[in-house]
Amino acid sequence: MRLHTACVLGMASLIAVIVSTNGARAQSYPDRPITLIIPFAPGGSTSIVGRAIAEKMSDILKQKIIVDNRAGAGGTVGTKAVAGAEPDGYTIALGYTGTLAIGPTLYTKAGYDPRKDFAAIGLIGHAPNSIVVHPSFPAKTLGELIAYAKANPEKVSFGSAGAGSASHITGEYFASIVGIKIVHIAYKGTGPAMADLLGGHIPMAIAPIPATHANVSAGTLRALAVTSPKRISLLPDVPTIAESGLPDFEATLYYGLIAPAATPRPIVEKLNQALRAAIESDDVKKRLLQDGTEPTPSTSEEYAAFIDKDETKWSKIIKASGAKTE
Repeated sequence: MRLHTACVLGMASLIAVIVSTNGARAQSYPDRPITLIIPFAPGGSTSIVGRAIAEKMSDILKQKIIVDNRAGAGGTVGTKAVAGAEPDGYTIALGYTGTLAIGPTLYTKAGYDPRKDFAAIGLIGHAPNSIVVHPSFPAKTLGELIAYAKANPEKVSFGSAGAGSASHITGEYFASIVGIKIVHIAYKGTGPAMADLLGGHIPMAIAPIPATHANVSAGTLRALAVTSPKRISLLPDVPTIAESGLPDFEATLYYGLIAPAATPRPIVEKLNQALRAAIESDDVKKRLLQDGTEPTPSTSEEYAAFIDKDETKWSKIIKASGAKTE
């Protein structure tokens, strides 16, 4: 009995020490630079969104946030690195539909579980994908694209941010629904795909609005459709895929921040507070909206629940599309 009591008291003391230590860490956190891993190459929507948030959070936390673009395998390489990082709040990642809702189903060796291996910090915002073509491409509407692709099976290629990325799966899903055969070309991020599209090396790409709208507005790219349920204010003349004959089609991309699973709760809360303050600031809100991202602040619990819901949705889309990694 005495031994049992001693064990209980010892455990209680240990828990008290851990709680006290975590509280002390949170009070002094952050006392050195934080690394934000963006799991795609520079130039894509994740970098545009992530860098905007990192700059403002640096000011709020009074500590530099270093952006580390770590591309590979549809974003799973950089995301896996965060899952295995020290859970001290000094290594976090830009969470994204492609890495948290698609990658774990598409890649058998993704190396992480989106529900168990991360502490959700909070949502940042959401944006639709867009189907864009080089101005020299003959199709000027989505209907013309479908007709052209049917007349020329496997002659039309499209670029994406990588095998398993949200843009890849959106393209495969779209092709399977309308009954066309198009060839996927995987890049290490949206930025490189856009460079090749602008250079005329590929005829078409599927990419998030933050990475395409400026070129569409300038006339250097032609947008055939957006994947959101409604048209967006940045490109009001571009129809949705739903308007173009596929009423149930919708593929919205979500961005957020995540940390390793065992990150102390007080640190997660501190990061969430800084994130929400950044999103709600006038300059960041304006910057996100100008780039085509709708700000969507949330609690960490709300983001965790959303990750679960989003993964369930996209796993069904992957199976329906028949998409496979390369």
